[in-house]
Amino acid sequence: MTQAKEHQTDVLVIGSGAAGLTVALQLAEQCKVVLVSKSKLSEGSTYYAQGGIAAVFDDDDSVEAHVKDTMIAGAGLCEESAVRHTVENSKQAIMWLIQSGVAFDKEAVTEPQGSVYHLTREGGHSHRRILHTADATGKEIQKTLQQCALEHPNIQVLERYNAVDLISSKKLNLAGNRVLGAYIWNRDNEQVETVKARSVVLATGGCSKVYQYTSNPDVSSGDGIAMAWRVGCRVANMEFNQFHPTCLYHPDARNFLLTEALRGEGAYLLRPDGTRFMPDFDERAELAPRDIVAQAIDFEIKRLGVDCMYLDISHKPVDFIIHHFPTIHKRCLQLGIDITKDRIPVVPAAHYTCGGVMVDSNGKTDVEGLYAIGEVSYTGLHGANRLASNSLLECVVYARSASTHILSQLASLSLPTSLPHWDESQVSDSDEEVIIAHNWHELRLFMWDYVGIVRTNKRLERALRRCEMLQQEIQEYYSNFRVSNNLLELRNLVQVAELIIRCAIDRKESRGLHFNADYPDKLAHSKPTVLHP
Repeated sequence: MTQAKEHQTDVLVIGSGAAGLTVALQLAEQCKVVLVSKSKLSEGSTYYAQGGIAAVFDDDDSVEAHVKDTMIAGAGLCEESAVRHTVENSKQAIMWLIQSGVAFDKEAVTEPQGSVYHLTREGGHSHRRILHTADATGKEIQKTLQQCALEHPNIQVLERYNAVDLISSKKLNLAGNRVLGAYIWNRDNEQVETVKARSVVLATGGCSKVYQYTSNPDVSSGDGIAMAWRVGCRVANMEFNQFHPTCLYHPDARNFLLTEALRGEGAYLLRPDGTRFMPDFDERAELAPRDIVAQAIDFEIKRLGVDCMYLDISHKPVDFIIHHFPTIHKRCLQLGIDITKDRIPVVPAAHYTCGGVMVDSNGKTDVEGLYAIGEVSYTGLHGANRLASNSLLECVVYARSASTHILSQLASLSLPTSLPHWDESQVSDSDEEVIIAHNWHELRLFMWDYVGIVRTNKRLERALRRCEMLQQEIQEYYSNFRVSNNLLELRNLVQVAELIIRCAIDRKESRGLHFNADYPDKLAHSKPTVLHP
């Protein structure tokens, strides 16, 4: 076998969504960057984000109002310093996107200033503050930034590479705990390669693939959270998994999301008999935060013993619907649903990981030289429930903060002289792939059943026992066979599943996205759930 390749760079960025691309572009003005993408460059949650990105652009809106809305949605667990950092830097971050070429929708107005950006409103927001590109905002941001990255001479893009593990001084029995690089698996030649770097940025997204039903693409397998945990980083608030209330319920469209903006523009949630139910659960009705809407839909589905609820915007003008929601209109038509006339069948699905790797306002983790930005991180912004359209904003704001901090530190960090190559001398090709498939299915099923929208102590205890058994089996498999995409993802997913369950067990209350039927009330005083490796 030929010697595996070794790469060398100033900064290694793992992940190619809004967070990874932003930090890579900011850094590349002053240093060399290697950007690793697990699949195609565009295949991540950013590409599929429909709704938009939140910021104060309206004269009637204010930073204080955006801060307040975020804190309310976060159910008392947001860290105000993180919220203010994000909101106060939101306009500057979005102006950078616009200068980079992102084309947000505008609307013509009669005032002297000419065109302004069209702002929509989503659940939990007190004002219209969502900039968007129709209902495909993430796609526009992704395509624009990745084109900039591909054209930049200081950015080397590696597509179809799985990050296997971070390499740290502690792991090599050297002084301190500093990140030195990473092992990455080339999916095309199936070899593990080594990357030496002064700093590493994790921008790998969340872990919603740990659940059987999710709106996320296949790559959302918690890789960065698991790798950071294994290298010594704390994680926090993993019990807060956001279930998007409205995923299309159709056998041919398991992952298709129906944006919050539909409800923001007047869509109703209906029972099968055509009656509205959200006014029974919250005075804000369809515009209540996602945790309340998802729990209401889940409650009604279980109460009535039906498969789904329905979302209906057909009472709006046809031209309005097609103009604002062209992607949804087109996709639903392909499935035989005309949203200008028909109700859309919907169910909740795992959508966003509010917890993650603990970082400061610069995205810095507990390990020297290691940063985490975007959904992989816990900044304190989201608390117990993320406010709609704050996720893309967090990606860009923290990527810009992280890049500034990395550049200020880079000169003091030397490249490691040498790193050990990946050792495959004691492993063989697997002859039992069925084990991976079986474990994969079991993990996602018991996480959905036991650690889903409604939890109990018994369910969580059962889930933890199942998880620990799977971890043993998967680790034994990992030690004896060559790595593969499914094995690497399964190893990471079972690790994040354990972290989710442990955080859920530690929280003796119901708050935001975490509802435990054995502790239905909120505690008077609550704090983030922090796990130490």
